[in-house]
Amino acid sequence: MASESAALAANLREVAETSNAWPFEEAKKIVARLKKKPKDEVLFETGYGPSGLPHIGTFGEVARTTMVRHAFRVLTDDKIKTKLLAFSDDMDGLRKVPDNVPNKEMLEKDLGKPLTQVADPFGTHPSFGEHNNARLRAFLDQFGFEYEFASSTTYYKSGRFDATLLKVLQNYEAVMAIMLPSLREERASTYSPFLPVCPRTGIVLQVPIVEHDVKAGTITYEDPETKERMKTPVTGGNVKLQWKPDWAMRWVALGVDYEMAGKDLIDSVKLSGEIARALGATPPEGFNYELFLDEKGQKISKSKGNGLTIEEWLRYASPESLSLFMYREPKAAKRLYFDVIPRNVDDYQQFLEGYRKQTDPKQRLGNPVWHVHSGNPPEPDMPVTFQMLLTLVSSSNAENAETLWGFIGRYRPGVTAKTHPKLDKLVGYAIHYFRDFVLPEKKFRRPTESERKALTDLRDALSQLPADATAEQIQDVVYEIGRREPFLDHKKSAKDGKPGVSLDWFNMLYQVLLGQEKGPRFGSFVAVYGVENTVAMIDGALARSA
Repeated sequence: MASESAALAANLREVAETSNAWPFEEAKKIVARLKKKPKDEVLFETGYGPSGLPHIGTFGEVARTTMVRHAFRVLTDDKIKTKLLAFSDDMDGLRKVPDNVPNKEMLEKDLGKPLTQVADPFGTHPSFGEHNNARLRAFLDQFGFEYEFASSTTYYKSGRFDATLLKVLQNYEAVMAIMLPSLREERASTYSPFLPVCPRTGIVLQVPIVEHDVKAGTITYEDPETKERMKTPVTGGNVKLQWKPDWAMRWVALGVDYEMAGKDLIDSVKLSGEIARALGATPPEGFNYELFLDEKGQKISKSKGNGLTIEEWLRYASPESLSLFMYREPKAAKRLYFDVIPRNVDDYQQFLEGYRKQTDPKQRLGNPVWHVHSGNPPEPDMPVTFQMLLTLVSSSNAENAETLWGFIGRYRPGVTAKTHPKLDKLVGYAIHYFRDFVLPEKKFRRPTESERKALTDLRDALSQLPADATAEQIQDVVYEIGRREPFLDHKKSAKDGKPGVSLDWFNMLYQVLLGQEKGPRFGSFVAVYGVENTVAMIDGALARSA
């Protein structure tokens, strides 16, 4: 049995070596790195700045790094230990008060202090930094990520970084030579890689260093208020490095092998990489992913609170749909707003159904769900799409799950909330999404005279169908009624050679009957909603516009 498992693993590795799925492409870079410098454990790192509440971009970095980590384990037959470190920069000074927190005045009096010394405006944790760390960890745990959490404050104060901080002090001039050309003249005149923590106020000071003593391991600066010269060790949490030298120091101290970063940090990655080399180390592998944008095309920000929160996505959709969103095209800028949710929910199910039909192992390794589920996707079991559920809620104004289950049970006999718990969750997501986004935007369009005639004909044709007509039979009737001006599409033709029907026909049905711009395949919708209910809905639309 062991030899059979080994053979399967070897075959999987061979297929993975030829896969062009991006997690494998990234993992191959780590394999090449180890050939130059072997080690017993590979360290993957993700960074989090807890100056604001965690957002989906934070989760995305962990999800994507987890995908690369799994790909690496496949490429190496899981013979090399791996660890994912979720590192929080919670010793950073609070520079501004975030827009999306309560009790802002509490934060204002702590401006400049390390985030783990800033009061928690939510009143649930000893500090703002610890509150935000807890929010991140709770979500990562909810998703089942395998990771180790690390706090910058803990690492600095425990002495974990001391040896590398002393190395930065020893290479002070080299670090300055790397950093100064990247700064404006005014900033360069006062810049130092070391930020002392003021023993009097607890504030992380942005002050020039007037003297550094490598032998003593200290720096000297002038207190900006008292003008007194202060000498402090660079070890033991008495200083904090500026973030680019800090990033490099962390890579060196911990031996980080892989870390990805946003496109906005391309220059920072280069500078930190140069500093790491100056400290005698090799920077980690990684790539720069594109940024997420809000509904206005602006970069999402923790402090602004624009875009989507983790909790908001999970109110309307499954965790797997979010993981799919993260997997897709990481180097392409994408809108991260509520309207992207339905597509990702249904696409996830389509990929899952497609995976079971794929017999070529290389195709399977290129299927997003293989990476979403770390090589073990579940069996597909979703008889109704999310788009269909949204349309059912919209057409029936169903405000409860029981009504929706009534439609589903008639369409798919034997399917219940107990037999299909995932579908039951999807029903709840659909109701939430409809209430919050579809209902406020619902606008019924008045049909034109030609559209009224077509709707009347559709009503009459549907009335002639049996109650148990199939979705295909209904769709054929819908097409036949729509095969008229102004809905003809002369560039297309049906299988029987008849003229094609344009999307304008179906768009009109959704706009006039449901007050929305789009929906699922209309024949499938009628099959679930019921022919009699659909006829009544058409009567209602005609009466409304009479």
